Order: sequence, then C-alpha cells, then structure tokens
Amino acid sequence: MAWAGTVRIGISGWTYAPWRGVFYPKGLTRKRELEYATTQFSSLEINGTFYGMQRPDAFADWADRAPEGFLFAVKAPRYITHIKRLRDAATPLANFIASGLLRLGPKLGPILWQFPPNFDFDAERIEAFLKLLPHDTSEAAHIGRKHDDRLKARAWLKVDAERKLRHAFEIRNESFRAKAFIDLLRKYKVALVCADTVEWPRLMDLTCDFVYCRLHGAVELYSSGYDDAALDQWAARVAAWARGGEPEDAERIGGRARRRRRDVFVYFDNDTKVRAPFDAKTLAERVERLLAPTRSRSLTSRARAARTSGSSRSRSSAAHGTRSSLAP
Repeated sequence: MAWAGTVRIGISGWTYAPWRGVFYPKGLTRKRELEYATTQFSSLEINGTFYGMQRPDAFADWADRAPEGFLFAVKAPRYITHIKRLRDAATPLANFIASGLLRLGPKLGPILWQFPPNFDFDAERIEAFLKLLPHDTSEAAHIGRKHDDRLKARAWLKVDAERKLRHAFEIRNESFRAKAFIDLLRKYKVALVCADTVEWPRLMDLTCDFVYCRLHGAVELYSSGYDDAALDQWAARVAAWARGGEPEDAERIGGRARRRRRDVFVYFDNDTKVRAPFDAKTLAERVERLLAPTRSRSLTSRARAARTSGSSRSRSSAAHGTRSSLAP
C-alpha cells in the first residue's frame, strides 16, 4: 500500500485572454491552449459545463487532447444548483450525464457541485439530492437513460469500463456550518470542497476518500495571488491529507475523520491577475518536495517486501526440489 494518495494540482478553466503570451507561449493558437495546459498540470476543471449543456463531441475532444493518466474535474450545471436549487433534479441530472459526461472515459475525475451564496442549508433537500447521485459509471448510465427528449438524438451513455464516480459540494453560505451537513456528506461519501476565499465559509472536514480544494484568492476574491508563506501553508495541508492525516490548523465542525491516505485535488481559481497557473505550478513543486521522502519510504518498503517474499519462495522451492520462479 502506498504511503500517500495521489495529488493533482491544476487550474479552473483554461481559456483566459490575459494568459496569452504570459502563461501560454506567444504564438500558441487558441485551439492548442488546452493541449498546452495538460502538459503543465495533471488535472483541470471544466467550467463550460456549468454555464450550458455540452455535446458528446465536446467531451470527446477534451479527452482526446489530454494525455493518458490526466483527469478532468467537471463543474455540474448551474441549472441544477442555481436555478432548480436541487428541486426536481432527477431529469436535469439525467440530461447532464447523457450530454456526454461518460465520453471522458478514464479521464473523468470528480464532479463539482457549486451552490450559490443565497442557498441555505436544508437537510431534507440536500439528502434527497445526495440520494440521486451515481457513484459509478454503470449507475450513471442507468440514470442518464432517463433524459428528456432534448437529448434523444445525441445522448451518450456508453460505458467503456466500470469506474468509481466522485462528487464534491462547494458551499457558499454560513448556514452550512452544521454538523448535520457533514454527517450527510459522510453518509453518502461526498467530499466537502475546502474553498479558500475571503467571503465564504472555509471548512476542512474530511468526509470521504478524497479531498477537493479550490483556491479563489488569499486576499481578494478571484484576483489575488498566494505568497511564499501561503503556498508553504497549503503545501503542508495537502501533504497531510495525502498521507492520511489532517492539517494542524484544520477548520472543521464534524470532528476528526478516520486516518486513511487520500487523493487530493487542488484547483486555483484566482485567474483575473494571471496568478493561477503560476501559483499552481509552485504549489505542485512544494508538495512534491514534501511527499518525496514518503514516496521513497513506500518504494523501499515494497522492495524490501519483494526481497523477503523472494527469499521465502526460494527456500520453499529448494525444500521441495524445484527452482524458484523469480529471476536471479
């Protein structure tokens, strides 16, 4: 077993005019910006899905442009979270899935559900929605088949492999500072987004097997960058989560979670002043340095276990007059 979960640090969206010639090399065409971004990060948030229904070909294009092992986080439609406000969500959820979500295949990462600031915690409504969410690709395809006639000619519900689906809730209202909310997320194995902002609640309760962070700006929402001290602080938090623990400064209301290694997703959304990609790359470097000793111990442990296992098999084979299957 690895000593730490997988950490993916990236950016929220990738189509920003001020980045051209600054983060993106001069002369890079807009069509190739996604390809370039996927060479710099291991994950990106797709934002277009929040604003409107996409087509299967769009999901296929995103997947084709990303390398093997890359993951996209997908921002769920605001139609469900902001307009319907989770009411009567079964058909809109089916439409979202059928629009091509599963066409991302192995590059489909967590699904982000972002609630508006004026959305208050309602335990009954939240739980009813949590019950609808699929937790694997087969379940998602089954739900997607209940789409309405708008997707009749272009629904995509093929499942290339059975995979786990992950969901994360981003809250923006103080009423969610309730243990009942944390209990619901743990019951349905949905992550609570740790959102770093100057306006909305920042909680670090661990509610499932992964952590999802969105860094919107340390001082000014969507605009300010993160200085060295702040990036060191976030690097320490990410490393603690990946190793199975919790940061010493964790802000939580639901008590400590069971210790287990966790995958960690971090996305910078402080894009207005072109800081997001550079802050993301710097944080990734610092986390990698912190986790390097952990990775080394993990490799050493596996090598030691392999040698021990090999020695045992060799002794056993000699005792039975046969040759070990391990290469010398």
